[in-house]
Amino acid sequence: MSEREDVLPIVPLERPPRASVRVPGSKSLTNRALLLAALATGRSVLEGALFSDDTILMARALRDLGFEVSEDRGAGRFEVVGGGGEIPATAARLYAGNAGTAARFLVALVCLGRGRFEVDGSERMRQRPIGELLDALRRLGARAASPTGCPPVYVEAHGLAGGSARVAGRTSSQFLSALLMVAPYARADVELEVVGDLIAKPYVAMTLAVMREFGVSVEAEELRRFRIAHGQRYRARAYAVEPDASSAHYFFAAAAITGGCVRVEGLRRSSLQGDIRFLDVLERVGAVVREGPDWLEVRGSERLDGIDVDMNEISDTAPTLAAIAPLAAAPVRIRGVGHIRHQESNRIAAVAAELRKLGARVRERDDGWEIEPSRIRGTVIDTYGDHRIAMAFSVLGLRVPGVGIRDPACVRKTFPDFYERLEELRG
Repeated sequence: MSEREDVLPIVPLERPPRASVRVPGSKSLTNRALLLAALATGRSVLEGALFSDDTILMARALRDLGFEVSEDRGAGRFEVVGGGGEIPATAARLYAGNAGTAARFLVALVCLGRGRFEVDGSERMRQRPIGELLDALRRLGARAASPTGCPPVYVEAHGLAGGSARVAGRTSSQFLSALLMVAPYARADVELEVVGDLIAKPYVAMTLAVMREFGVSVEAEELRRFRIAHGQRYRARAYAVEPDASSAHYFFAAAAITGGCVRVEGLRRSSLQGDIRFLDVLERVGAVVREGPDWLEVRGSERLDGIDVDMNEISDTAPTLAAIAPLAAAPVRIRGVGHIRHQESNRIAAVAAELRKLGARVRERDDGWEIEPSRIRGTVIDTYGDHRIAMAFSVLGLRVPGVGIRDPACVRKTFPDFYERLEELRG
């Protein structure tokens, strides 16, 4: 049987868990820090970094561009010798797999170089739009083209002139983050304006925070207009990557639906990561959240309440709430996440299809789902090569007998040892 045909049975918990778990470092912070370390002058050390498909692809691409990137996976450490805004290579073909951060960030990065570059990805990545990022880069003086509006992207690099550009906010906040991070190395000041609604705003706030920590400040007006002064430079540094709040939320959800108590070490509610706000959602459906000096803990209650919630700013957690929603005592409405149709899978369609297979009553909307309390049955979940679909429905399997996950290895994208950590809940 091929890897993609493998099915992993999820065995329900025999009793409510009382467990403390550690999750790996944040993917979003790791890939931002890798990029900024490559642009900085000197050697940066990233501690607590994530080693997963997405970050390994990012590090490999930086090496292909001529940067010195060393790693110690056991210690969770990357060391990067930055080029001070210079790209060492004058030609490279970069492969980003299905890593949105890697693809979008690398396209912007190579525009600072001198030479010819290609950024490509997996079959799914070749379906994910990137034209709006290229439009903005061209306004800043780049020569970048994509025949299909998706990768592959071809860049004839001669640095960025600077100036002003408008960037659409409705498809991916990664477009704006990519522009912000490379802007200090343009030949003149850069001004960016967001057109339309900006999705996933916490990720842009995260980008600005990491830029500050590496020594660059941005004038921002309510995450709508940004000015990056020419001449600023990133400074090499030691950087500690926070545990991944997106990974942690699966364990918090597990506590909520099982009536157990799960603590995640190393996280605070003051985290840079927007997905920490999933805890607010869990409190609204009846869970209790406690915080210690270096941990967060969720205790489930006897019932899961219904909710009507806009999850635009924490959309990576939306499939998980949808997966557990049939267990609630009242309807669950999830709104504001239409953009997740363009991620690793069409997540809105995929989640709706799998919920129906489980026997749930679900209505697919343009921007989310409406899910009724339902008596559900076990089934094999198709994951569409999407790590978030796999992990979301694995949480449901802790309560519902007979759930199996097809292609469980897809979780390597962001959380390679997810299933080993999930087993810790049985301890």
